[in-house]
Amino acid sequence: MAVRNNRSGSQGATTLPDVVPFDLSHLTRQSWELGKATVRDEHASTLGRWTHQKEQWQLSIFEVTSETVIICVRTPVGRERFYGAIRSELNSALEKLEANPSWQQVQ
Repeated sequence: MAVRNNRSGSQGATTLPDVVPFDLSHLTRQSWELGKATVRDEHASTLGRWTHQKEQWQLSIFEVTSETVIICVRTPVGRERFYGAIRSELNSALEKLEANPSWQQVQ
C-alpha cells in the first residue's frame, strides 16, 4: 500500500515520509506484521538508528540479506512504518541522513 504525502513523484509510488531527508527509487511498503517479524529475525542486523531532534521521529535501518534492508520509521506518536529497500541504494541515502543536522545517530 502506498503512503500518501506531499513529495512529488509518480502517483501510487511508495515514498518515505517528508521528514526523512532521502529518497530511494526502489522502495516497498511492508505491513507492520511483516516488518516487525523481519527485523526481529535472528539474521537481521541493525545498521543504525537515528532520531530527529525537533519532531521526535525515529529511523532504524536493518540489514536482512546481503542485498535487502528494512527501514523502520517511527512517528512522533509511536506508529511504526516499515519499508523494504535495495542495499546498494542505501550508501548515498546514509550520506544525506548523516549530513542532515536535524537527524542524530543514536546507540
